Amino acid sequence: MKQPLTVLVPCKDESLNICACIESFHQIADEILIADSGSSDDTIALAKRYDKVRVVQREYRTSGDFKNWAIPMAAHRWVLIVDADERITPDLSAEIVDVLTRGAAHDGYWIFRENHFMGHRLKYGDARRDAVIRLFLRDQGRYEGPSDHGEVKIASGKVGRLKNRMTHYSIWDYDQLFEKFHRYTSLQAAQWHEQGRSTSYFKLLVRPAFRFFREYILQGAILDGKAGLQTSWLAAFYCFSKQARLWTLTHGKSREQVAPPSQQQSNDKRSARNAA
Repeated sequence: MKQPLTVLVPCKDESLNICACIESFHQIADEILIADSGSSDDTIALAKRYDKVRVVQREYRTSGDFKNWAIPMAAHRWVLIVDADERITPDLSAEIVDVLTRGAAHDGYWIFRENHFMGHRLKYGDARRDAVIRLFLRDQGRYEGPSDHGEVKIASGKVGRLKNRMTHYSIWDYDQLFEKFHRYTSLQAAQWHEQGRSTSYFKLLVRPAFRFFREYILQGAILDGKAGLQTSWLAAFYCFSKQARLWTLTHGKSREQVAPPSQQQSNDKRSARNAA
């Protein structure tokens, strides 16, 4: 008999995704735990149309922090985490059911992702080896690591790997992408700043350039066509942006330092007289 499974979906304002996400795993879930961080659209109302759904809500600080808050609320020992922009394929569903039926040999499992950029599947670059620990025992797994890109650590260290991939529709437009860039790079730079780290010419210039070369040439993203070219440049820009934001926090000057208030007020008065 299959061991019961809680599927945890962290989300906020995911009305365009939530139904397709839930329907992709609904059949194998014994509980669907929607962890919402303040949706203002129809996400919650849409999710509640499905049976097995339970909703919990709290403010969002970082991805790992939010998921670590939600994981212990799962009703069942086995937890599968699925982001709203991810889908569990039929083959992966069957494999998960098989693992939970015959008895898991591990306490957590890596799942590879089939990533898409603007609807185009990426077969090369970093996307080719993208894997996350998402199926695990509730009391064994917690997120660790920096920024919004921490990974689940299994306390026992007993981690296996599933054969089938989940589908990941990560980016649909550049507005969405730059919103994520802003959040991720700002948070990472702030954490580095708190740790007393600083940037350098090497980190600002060489690392981003090598990141592009590694992704586009060494990891073969060139074979993904124009989509691969864009994701390679974006990976380099992401690398640069974190360092640039860190430089701003450590060396950036405020308006008051550059133009003291008294001088600025004089400039404003002079501008007003000229305008008159």
